[in-house]
Amino acid sequence: MKVRLAMTALAALVVLGSRSLRSQDEELGLAVGAKPKAVTIEDLDGKPVDLGTWVGKKPVLLEFWATWCPLCEALLPRIRAVQQSYGGRVEFLVIAVAVNQSKASVQRHMAAHPDPFRYLWDTNGNATRAYQAPSTSYVVVLDSTGTVAYTGIGSDQDIAAAVRRVVLH
Repeated sequence: MKVRLAMTALAALVVLGSRSLRSQDEELGLAVGAKPKAVTIEDLDGKPVDLGTWVGKKPVLLEFWATWCPLCEALLPRIRAVQQSYGGRVEFLVIAVAVNQSKASVQRHMAAHPDPFRYLWDTNGNATRAYQAPSTSYVVVLDSTGTVAYTGIGSDQDIAAAVRRVVLH
């Protein structure tokens, strides 16, 4: 019940966030410099996946995402461009939130719109809580030590600059 309530609140924040997007200069979710715990979520086949497989080993970009999120769709070209430039040096993880979508709907979306990102399923909200995701289109960039280097929400994020900083640092 608590997870459903949290996910409903997350969906409501998406609607509010789409009305007044915040810049990455404002405090969003985790603070820059924080070191979130690497939690276990699932892949789209229901198998457990430990985010520690990637976090703390090389830079990671996480996007909290939903098939129905227009801000996520608008942000996609920026993330694709950054992935083309830095894909070998940065792990790109799309965290599909379990709000108004199912694993099957995510799989259908992926089949229709293939991307080179790793899609994961946050069925119990473990990643949403650990990364304090205030809405979908929330992006967290972690450096190679697992420390938050960037957070942002919305379609107008400078993902390239955030990733460039962690790759070149």
